[in-house]
Amino acid sequence: LVLSGCHSKPAIPQRPDPAVTGFVVKPQTIPATFEFVGVAKSSHPVQIRARVEGYLWGIDYEEGSYVKQGQLLFHLDPRNYEASVRESEGELAKEEAILWRAKRSLERIRPLFEKNAVSQKDLDDATANVLASEANIIAAKARLFQDELNLSYTKITSPIDGVSGRAVYKEGSLIMPSANGLLTQVSVIDPIWVLFSISDNEILQRQGEKEKNELVVPKRQEYTVRLQLSDGNMYPEEGHVNFSSPTLDPDTGSLVVRAEFKNPKKKILPGQFVKAFVSGAVRPNAIFVPQKSVFQGLNGMSVFVVGKNGKASLRDVEVGDWYED
Repeated sequence: LVLSGCHSKPAIPQRPDPAVTGFVVKPQTIPATFEFVGVAKSSHPVQIRARVEGYLWGIDYEEGSYVKQGQLLFHLDPRNYEASVRESEGELAKEEAILWRAKRSLERIRPLFEKNAVSQKDLDDATANVLASEANIIAAKARLFQDELNLSYTKITSPIDGVSGRAVYKEGSLIMPSANGLLTQVSVIDPIWVLFSISDNEILQRQGEKEKNELVVPKRQEYTVRLQLSDGNMYPEEGHVNFSSPTLDPDTGSLVVRAEFKNPKKKILPGQFVKAFVSGAVRPNAIFVPQKSVFQGLNGMSVFVVGKNGKASLRDVEVGDWYED
């Protein structure tokens, strides 16, 4: 014990100064990009409905396929409407025969009236018969046109080019226009729309930033939008905002914004969720520092500030949005 006590204690090694990196803060104008969750919608969805009553005789397209404008999708039993057309054709032919007879009668009476062989009343009656027959023909043609139109409605075609949906009913179902007339839906997906919502709290925050000249928005709402898909990849096409709701939705308290994208490869489908990055606004004279230099404390965010004497001191800061790193 005595011997061991005679030895001197080893010196405690000095801790080296930590390596730090300085960042010179300069006001700069930087882009302001806002992130939202969006959902894709067809830019032109059309509900295909029956306009006349009848039994569904056939489904003439492949469900889920791409259909062209004018392509036959469904056809109903046409026999009742074909019979109505034949009946109207017969009525028209009958009225045309009556008109022919009335004109021949007028042709015989007019020279007799000039010779005072018949009265003025006889001439007036013959003229009225011709006019009445002409009116009946107009009505008969209108009924025939309506029957032909109803017959054409038994063949249901696509009014646009787009992707078809599933057939709601199968062959043999009785289709009634008012109750169950919806047969399918055809949707245009090129271009495609992406809708996202902005909360009223965020709207007020952006308005406050604009009033303080901390945010400058583009004129005429000319925002550009980029999309991130669910697999993390960025969608190659850039979109543009083409609609912003003038009022807030009272149910959600948010404002709906719509952006349009080209979709030639059908990579985005209606109902698909995406991340929307909206750019176009800028932050003038922004003070920004690397994320690594910002610390979360009990009182909020803080950074180390190097003074003129070369010493660093911790200072509380009020932070805004992140910009890249």
